[in-house]
Amino acid sequence: MSNIRLFQDKKLRSIWNDEEEKWYFSIVDIIAVLTNSTDAGAYWRKLKERLKKEGNETVTNCHSLKMEAADGKMRTTDVADTEQLLRLIQSIPSPNAEPFKQWLAKVGYERIEESENPELSFDRAMETYLKLGYSKEWINQRLKSIEVRKDLTDEWENRGVKKGDEFAVLTDIITKAWSGKSMKQYKQHKNLKKENLRDNMTNLELVLNMLAEATTTEISKEKKPKTLGENKTIALQGGIIAGNTRKAIEEKSGKKIVSSQNAKQLKKVDEKRKLK
Repeated sequence: MSNIRLFQDKKLRSIWNDEEEKWYFSIVDIIAVLTNSTDAGAYWRKLKERLKKEGNETVTNCHSLKMEAADGKMRTTDVADTEQLLRLIQSIPSPNAEPFKQWLAKVGYERIEESENPELSFDRAMETYLKLGYSKEWINQRLKSIEVRKDLTDEWENRGVKKGDEFAVLTDIITKAWSGKSMKQYKQHKNLKKENLRDNMTNLELVLNMLAEATTTEISKEKKPKTLGENKTIALQGGIIAGNTRKAIEEKSGKKIVSSQNAKQLKKVDEKRKLK
């Protein structure tokens, strides 16, 4: 899936990779916007040479994809994902790039603060969710879900589960067991791409997800699994318990709990209720 995004009055070409769940952006388009260069291709070639000499791995890891050019033809173009792009922006000496650099410095400083005082992360999360228009009731539920998730990931680390792929595998097992959908299917159901799935859940979806994760944590503490296979079995057990609760609620209420509505749609419904 490809897309052309607008930045001020400039066009930025981007492609969504469904398998990796990543956006890839045309590097020359970004350079054109940030430098006002009439030959962004030449600028990128020189920048690439300089960064390679400096031993910058970002340039080495960037790859090429076919994107629609100005003449309408599909041409191979150097692209970068969001992380790579932010690193490249730091190497561009331009007034237009300065706001991005300041933002990166601010985010970095805040992360250091949060590592020294974790409570700050909850305060900032509350502030961010309020600015995005979420209700206080939903935010409180969401912050609780973050705490429950942290308990689970801490337990996984104690059991030797590796961050990244193994965390993702176990999360997928839990999610499918309680909701009937894998993480990817669930996000597609809500028409999401890079957005966080939990940020797009209803209160009841969050509660059941918390139940699944909290149950998995408690079973793991009792069973003390030693292998990934044993952790998978426990993840399935935790998810099934929450899944049975979901089915019981659906049977009594006559309504499906796993909603196709995402955050934007849910907030619109909430606003309509307030107006009544």
